Amino acid sequence: MGFEWLALLMFVVFFMMIVIGYPVAFSFAATSIIFMVIGVSFGAFDLNLLRLMPNRWFGTMSNFTLLAIIFFVFMGAVFEKSGLAERLLTTVGILMGPLRGGVALAVIIVGTLLAAATGVVAATVIVMGLLSLPVMVRYGYDHKVATGIIVAAGTMAQLLPPSLVLVVLSDQIGVGVGDLFLGAVIPGLMLSGFYVIYIFILAWLQPEKVPALPLEARDIHGWELGRQVLVSIVPPVILIFAVLGSIFTGFATPTEAGAVGAVGSMILAWMNKNLTWKLVKESARSTVNITSLVIMILFASTLFGLVFDNLGGKAYVTQLLTNLPGGFWTFIIVSNIIVFIMGMNLEFIEISFIVMPLFVPAAAALGVNMVWFGIMMGINLNIAFISPPVGFSLFYLQGVAPPEVKTSEIHQGAFPFMAIQSLALIIVMLFPQTVLWLVNAAGSA
Repeated sequence: MGFEWLALLMFVVFFMMIVIGYPVAFSFAATSIIFMVIGVSFGAFDLNLLRLMPNRWFGTMSNFTLLAIIFFVFMGAVFEKSGLAERLLTTVGILMGPLRGGVALAVIIVGTLLAAATGVVAATVIVMGLLSLPVMVRYGYDHKVATGIIVAAGTMAQLLPPSLVLVVLSDQIGVGVGDLFLGAVIPGLMLSGFYVIYIFILAWLQPEKVPALPLEARDIHGWELGRQVLVSIVPPVILIFAVLGSIFTGFATPTEAGAVGAVGSMILAWMNKNLTWKLVKESARSTVNITSLVIMILFASTLFGLVFDNLGGKAYVTQLLTNLPGGFWTFIIVSNIIVFIMGMNLEFIEISFIVMPLFVPAAAALGVNMVWFGIMMGINLNIAFISPPVGFSLFYLQGVAPPEVKTSEIHQGAFPFMAIQSLALIIVMLFPQTVLWLVNAAGSA
């Protein structure tokens, strides 16, 4: 063993910095500089390698696909801030209200649609928490069921196209974002379907936990409801299908489709008389915040990767993962466990830049299909994001929940949906065609 121990120590120090709360981008940069100096003193690192960094950064910034992040984040911000998401949830809630569990079903439907419109978990969970949780609490929903369905449906934005997770993963694992988008459709809709089945079973076995809305809560004339559906549901659905359909059919790249989606969201805001200069500025600011975070982490992680690789870290980790007892399946199980544990403490962007570069060489050596692997990671992050005690979606909902909803109820409410997501992950693991069928069909078309 040469200087691999130095690379492993570098990773340990980096992870310790994250655990104590140091920003991820700065943790990448700090550990890179420290261990670069140590490596030079040991004769294990050549400073001439730093000349490669401008080319690496330029190559990354030349990746046309990463522009899709900007457009999809802006599209989601406009949906959230213009009231389009609010009107969508309100209208679907009225439509589903007469059913037991109707508001919960509306949350699932709207969560799926917003996931396909925003790709941002925080926005989806917060919007649905603000709008639907007070309604469910007021009309007698069990608090655990109400909060569980919001965090689960809101976290669908991690998986369903145009998920930012998939855009970032496509860059890190070296597959087309269009293939990842296609691969995520069946697993994503399967998850939504499982949530619907769970609510129906609950409405049958324990109807007191998911009551129907009383008549006064949905007292609206038929013609007025029809107008609301035409104004609040149809245009966003058309925009979502147009954006995703153009990607799936190959008519447009994800970046081009994202640009159309961004413009389309502003047109919808204008049609609803909500398009203001303040809205555009706030949406642009949200977009800049998220995009800047991605770019900062990307630049710093590239430097980290250069130092880690040249200290022998990547080669050592690849050898370790490929030589695990059990080979292929042991690697799949171990990688899922690692991502799940990290997902409870870190954002998906950070995980993508930390562990994916370590997994990819081993996955390639073991013959793992990278589209299938990427979708598994997406489902895994869904589970981690709602896992107590530190799942991010739980914190998003805690910040907007009414005072009568306890933190313990939010955490307990997540467990049934974690079980459902785990079932979906097992199905995808055992039946790769749930991911690959649409990808292969599109490739042979």
